[in-house]
Amino acid sequence: MTDVTSAKSARRPHHWRHDLIELAALFTAVVVADTIAKTIVHGPDGPYLLVFSAIALIGTATFHTWWARRHSHAPPAGDPGGGGPAPLPPHTDAPAQAEPGETALWRMRTTVRDAPGSLAALCTALARHRVDILTLQTHPLAEGTVDEFLLRAPADLQAGRLTREIAAAGGHSTWIERADAHDLVDTPTRLLGLATRTALDAAELPLALRQLLGRCTIHSLPAVSPTGRPTGATAPVEGVLEETSMRLRDPNGGVITVERPYLPFTPTEFARARALVELDARLGPRIPRSQDVLTLPEGNEITVRRVDQGDLAAARAMHDRCSDRTLSLRYHGPVGDAELYLNHLLSPRFGRTLAVQTASGRLVALGHLLWDGDETEIALLVEDDWQRRGIGSELLHRLVALAVEAGCGSVYAVTQSSNTGMVAAMRGLNLPLDYQIEEGTLVITARLAAAPVRNRLPYEVYQETER
Repeated sequence: MTDVTSAKSARRPHHWRHDLIELAALFTAVVVADTIAKTIVHGPDGPYLLVFSAIALIGTATFHTWWARRHSHAPPAGDPGGGGPAPLPPHTDAPAQAEPGETALWRMRTTVRDAPGSLAALCTALARHRVDILTLQTHPLAEGTVDEFLLRAPADLQAGRLTREIAAAGGHSTWIERADAHDLVDTPTRLLGLATRTALDAAELPLALRQLLGRCTIHSLPAVSPTGRPTGATAPVEGVLEETSMRLRDPNGGVITVERPYLPFTPTEFARARALVELDARLGPRIPRSQDVLTLPEGNEITVRRVDQGDLAAARAMHDRCSDRTLSLRYHGPVGDAELYLNHLLSPRFGRTLAVQTASGRLVALGHLLWDGDETEIALLVEDDWQRRGIGSELLHRLVALAVEAGCGSVYAVTQSSNTGMVAAMRGLNLPLDYQIEEGTLVITARLAAAPVRNRLPYEVYQETER
């Protein structure tokens, strides 16, 4: 469009009817004024007619002003030639924009009727309090629908008030808790990330389930106990969902039990969890084949690497070389059948295990990071001839780094008060520690909030050399 055409389009057309009406009004006013003047001069009711004529004049002037404003030749407000801002539409009731203030992130879940308008009522209630909906998931149920929101709300909006507003809008069984920036990842991206973690490392399945389902307790119950007795733990292939508990068949045998007493599981969550377990079953045993080569103060080279049940024979040989005292400090008593215990400890289903290997390929130390429900345990075993060389401390620092990457809030070690080596290694973490002694057993808990995170991508397969 050319400038000339634009100028023509912007010019308001001139109407001859407008001039004709103004001319007629002027002629009428002159005639009326002349008639009134003659009547005042020659008639007895002159003062009254004068008052009436003034009222008529004012009325005529008012009508003319209204007509002129309505049919003015000036461009409307907001027109490029008018110089004024564009007004709001006549029916706009949007509030004035407030200055941005502090906000808080919330995760909220509520149940509504499966009927048109139910979700709209919730959104309207949230909008009244300037709550922004960042993400929304729906979980269909047999009766009703569970709506899960990620919300950004004003910082001064309390959870109790938000819950009451949702209840007034038709929501019930509402659950709400604070969220953080990690929850801003959209659901498909988060699910793909959890599937990738599970595919790279079999030990990630319990952690992936915990991140998928929120705060929950996960137990892996093997089909055979460490003492060789059947546990009777079984589950159908399709799994079992019971309100706040779900049971899934463990690919390695046994059952994975997930419990979340504060919030029932939905069929959608159950299907997602089952899909992760099926992925783990199809891929089979696997761990990242990463290793670090280190040099001890005396010059010997050692390798730190992940191990699993494929290293059972080498781990059993190391046990046979350990003294009874060393094994007693590790297992808090005599060891009946070390192979059964080791087969359990080396399973990626129950955690991660690091081993120290000499240049000749012999294992001389094991460090375990064990998933214990919603807690995490650390355990170390160093062969007698390799103790007091810093190997235990090195393993402990690496296990803590793995726990931080896994999102654990704390780790604990169960030992004896006479095990000065373990106590010194825990103190060497330079983390806040809690001590609890019960009947000669010492439990040391390290809080990981202040633990440093390694500058390395999680679950990356790497090889590092330190000289």
